[in-house]
Amino acid sequence: MRIEVNGRCHEEDPQPGQCLRTYLRERGWFGVKKGCDAGDCGACTVHVDGEPVHSCLYPAFRADGRTVTTVEGLAAPDGELHPVQRKFLDAQGFQCGFCTAGFLMTTAALDEEQLADLPRAFKGNLCRCTGYRAIEDAVRGVCHVEAPEAGESVGRNLPAPAGPQVVTGTARYTFDLDVPGLLHMKLLRSPHAHARITAIDTTAALRVPGVHAVFTHYDAPERHFSTARHEHPTEDPDDTRVLDDTVRYIGQRVAAVVAESEAAAEDACRRIEVTYDVLPAGLDPEDAMQPGAPVVHDKDATTARISRPLANVVGEAHGEIGDVEAGFADADAVYEETFHTQRVQHASLETHGAVAWLDEDGRLVVRSSTQTPFLTRRALCALYDLPEDKVRVVAGRVGGGFGGKQEMLVEDIVALATLRLRRPVKLEYTRAEQFYGATTRHPFTIRVKLGARRDGTLTALQLRVVSNTGAYGNHGPAVMFHSVGESTAVYRAPHKKVDAFSVYTHTVPAGAFRGYGLGQVMFAVESALDELARRLGLDPLEFKERNIIGPGEPMLSPGGEEEDLHIASYGLDQCLGIVRRARSEQVTEPVPHGWLVGEGAALAMIATGPPGGHFADARAVLLPDGAFALAVGTAEFGNGTTTVHRQIAAGELSTTVERITVRQSDTDVVRHDTGAFASTGVVVAGKATLRATRALADLLLDFAAAHLHVPRADCRLAEEAVLHPGGRLLLKELYAAGRAVGVEFAADGHFGGTPRSVAFNAQWFRVAVDPGTGEVRILRSVHAADAGKVMNPMQCRGQVEGGVAQALGATLFESVRVDARGAVETAAFRRYRLPQYADVPRTEVHFMETADAIGPLGAKSMSESPFNPVAPAFANALRDATGIRFTRLPLTRDRIWLALHQSGRPDHPRASGSS
Repeated sequence: MRIEVNGRCHEEDPQPGQCLRTYLRERGWFGVKKGCDAGDCGACTVHVDGEPVHSCLYPAFRADGRTVTTVEGLAAPDGELHPVQRKFLDAQGFQCGFCTAGFLMTTAALDEEQLADLPRAFKGNLCRCTGYRAIEDAVRGVCHVEAPEAGESVGRNLPAPAGPQVVTGTARYTFDLDVPGLLHMKLLRSPHAHARITAIDTTAALRVPGVHAVFTHYDAPERHFSTARHEHPTEDPDDTRVLDDTVRYIGQRVAAVVAESEAAAEDACRRIEVTYDVLPAGLDPEDAMQPGAPVVHDKDATTARISRPLANVVGEAHGEIGDVEAGFADADAVYEETFHTQRVQHASLETHGAVAWLDEDGRLVVRSSTQTPFLTRRALCALYDLPEDKVRVVAGRVGGGFGGKQEMLVEDIVALATLRLRRPVKLEYTRAEQFYGATTRHPFTIRVKLGARRDGTLTALQLRVVSNTGAYGNHGPAVMFHSVGESTAVYRAPHKKVDAFSVYTHTVPAGAFRGYGLGQVMFAVESALDELARRLGLDPLEFKERNIIGPGEPMLSPGGEEEDLHIASYGLDQCLGIVRRARSEQVTEPVPHGWLVGEGAALAMIATGPPGGHFADARAVLLPDGAFALAVGTAEFGNGTTTVHRQIAAGELSTTVERITVRQSDTDVVRHDTGAFASTGVVVAGKATLRATRALADLLLDFAAAHLHVPRADCRLAEEAVLHPGGRLLLKELYAAGRAVGVEFAADGHFGGTPRSVAFNAQWFRVAVDPGTGEVRILRSVHAADAGKVMNPMQCRGQVEGGVAQALGATLFESVRVDARGAVETAAFRRYRLPQYADVPRTEVHFMETADAIGPLGAKSMSESPFNPVAPAFANALRDATGIRFTRLPLTRDRIWLALHQSGRPDHPRASGSS
């Protein structure tokens, strides 16, 4: 067999049944990505004789005698970028970049007719990060990047430093490396929702050629832990073992096979004989709290940190401000309704995975797709009784996270195998495993009761919240507490009450997800407020404006007070002003005859960081050539922190970002970083970077003034030098002078994540609904974001657009369905239905004019918060169009059609009621 790949000949025969994607990756063409295994995402797109194909579906043997081009071969032989690659760089048409090679290869093959119909052209390519606007701009040749002068980086549209590597396929994600002697791991998973393992026979599995070991609960540490990663492990219950003799959901890992190939490992998994004692299972959280329900974790409440194990309540919150019954008695109108939100998968295109090996010093090295390398190292050390200097955790470029990689789901079992076998071991989840073996967003049931006077003054707000945390409590209590925090604190009401429960069931575990519980509860609260306003005959926007908290007011939540949380800048009034302006603008959208048109808005408030401390360290160093190195622990997975950190550093050091190199997300680089989650990449790690680079600037100027015998006030930093009255002292000369007297130009910065501020967002939609089919078209989408000082408008706009697009998926069609046995039914993209290019409107993004007193240089977080107001804004617009209050997500077309026809007036269905 002979295949020419990017001008290089490969003559090795493929393995039987091997796809072209795997064949190419085995030969070092890592720009070809593995995203879905089924031709659904397009990340593996390559050209075969000039035609684009999904290489995961293309048998490798069919490429015999053909010419294959991957993204690495798209550029000219002299290194000149292909025009499409240059366009994606100029527009910054990517975030995490995992899908980018696929979009590039698809775009490069489009003719003029296809370019005119991008919704059809991109139907085979998925992006989870961008919201597609940046991709469209790239295809159309729109340039967003700027090239400012030295020291003018903050607030400008500077490109991601890894951009050239992303568009050429040379950016290295978790598995984009060749590890000699690599072994492959596959997992045997439980077919039962609840069972005790009484026997495991691995004899036949061990006979499979190439199998090195089979690990079961007999090989696993006895100690319990949580897969959730937080700075303080006590936030989560210790209810998990590496491998357990009791399984609690369909898909839980039972055994791990390590072999020379994935095929051998899979074959061995099929040959393991497990004897189960099947036990009763509980799938519904309300039923799980009832007496006599099957107990998920019969553990000591104190040592495991479970609130009420026998009632399956892992965590709960109860609180009251004032007297809600008196508040309802004082109201002229009361509205009460129950709302439901569903499971949603993070669907990051790079699945969970890790590869581990022992270095030349015998240290355990784990390369993982993680948002929390330092916390993962800490957990591995605790599990296997290893000192921290014997474990190194590295996150390469991470292909999307959205909270799903704030977990330790693979590193523990890979480390076990590597430590036992003394060989490198790799575990990479399939797309199906990502659905039934990783985590989801928590499904919520929220009972809301609101009271208000005729003049629109809220008198009482009451919530009863039940969160289904699944079989394990990772993030369960924290998500539950957070869900009833800012969602109730953002509104004034003299009487508030909350009862919230995080409940175990025998279903796939839930975990951290963008918004961390706020999106679920804000859907209920914002929908209920809209409905109450309508029943009072008031404009919903005016009603909300009357009751929102203002600057300097206390943020009161019956779920518990957070003393370090402040309104350090206030832009909520500006956000609502943007919505008001959008409503008043006379924009004529084409609407088919007979369709119903409506509009709706919602707002959200979110803390810029988690409570209890979130730590970051940074170190800035002057290099011999006069450039700078920055070491910071936070991970890059499309959140853009690397870009912003370079901008902060360049601003403080009066240089250009090209003169700042960044090393990050490697436990050997800096002392500690809690992780890239809870919107902390800029407001926490960025503040550490600010302090480190500001201290380095002071150090440089102090030394230069002493060295030159001039006043410090007469010295200032420039791009490559210190300017002084006598001329210029080059930084490389300054370095040499310092070295001659034993001075190292390095400075450290630290921030502990407290005090914290809050960010605000508002979303507005105008929609049209076809009463005959239930189809909904978004006519206009407007988002107002209070991000404080916007460090990089182009990048921040992308975060907002991506958050809105992901939230629209959760609003309109995404749902992880679990059957009557507890098994996940939607274990593939074609069954799960992610937003595609054609599904996502261009959202108009507006940034408010604020500067935060706490955040670095006035910045606030903006990675999670855009998600939260989208679902209620859409539901409110749907209510305005149809007269029906929809209370259950997702708002699928069939659900809308059914509600319209059940209203009894399908031709003009403006009717009261809920669905």
